[in-house]
Amino acid sequence: MTPPHTLGSTVGDVAAALGAAGFDEPRRRARRLVAAALGLSAAEVFAHLDRMIPAADSERVAELLTRMLAHEPLSRIGGVREFWGLEFRLCADTLDPRPETETVVEAVLARLCDRGRGYRILDLGTGSGCLLLALLAELPAASGIGVDCASGAVAAAGDNAMRLGLAARAGFVVGDWAAAVSGRFDVVVANPPYIASGDIATLAPEVRDFDPRRALDGGADGLDAYRVIVAALPRLLAPAGFFATEIGYGQDGAVARLIAAQGLTIEEIVPDLAGIPRCVVARAAG
Repeated sequence: MTPPHTLGSTVGDVAAALGAAGFDEPRRRARRLVAAALGLSAAEVFAHLDRMIPAADSERVAELLTRMLAHEPLSRIGGVREFWGLEFRLCADTLDPRPETETVVEAVLARLCDRGRGYRILDLGTGSGCLLLALLAELPAASGIGVDCASGAVAAAGDNAMRLGLAARAGFVVGDWAAAVSGRFDVVVANPPYIASGDIATLAPEVRDFDPRRALDGGADGLDAYRVIVAALPRLLAPAGFFATEIGYGQDGAVARLIAAQGLTIEEIVPDLAGIPRCVVARAAG
């Protein structure tokens, strides 16, 4: 890419390169990439298209464009993802949170009528901490624990809690699902790996090549993590506590059966904004 001289020509050149490579919405992507490269917001780029930029900034844009053309998501390039209106730092050990995962947050909040209660929340496979921290941001008296098998993810989640002002109410530990925790919780949430091992090669390169494999691979049928998690629910859930988990496409029936076999009552299967069953909610007795 020939180094451009203004923000406008930079955006135009990047959009042309992305469009030629088959990316959808190339102009929008170009504004976001230029903004990330120059430490600006997309709105600032749009408002100052005639601003001249130095050659060093043009080189930075070209570097990020090369990465995006290799299908690296901009959230990975910039190391940041917005989730539930909050900004989460990512690392190589964290899944890149998707908008459909907000379905789990919505399902939990819909069931907590008293937002001022001191609920105890457990997040299994916490990654960036997005589920737990989004809930704590809405529940000012609640506290919680996030568990992940990757120490890098636990460190990233702790850093996110600190930056969001939630560290006093959130703890993060390295562990194998529920084996690292004891006690009972009012809410248990999870977004476990649920892609069947044989299907990972078919995923979009943005996911397959840049999300950690351990956060994607759910075993031969995609259900391995659910089997481990639901087996622990009877000891984890307080009386009348509930479990909310994200599921993959077409997994609602299988996951619901695994949960029901542990004596929990399936309360609802919640669709995401596309109408796809995305979250199973189950209640303990009591």
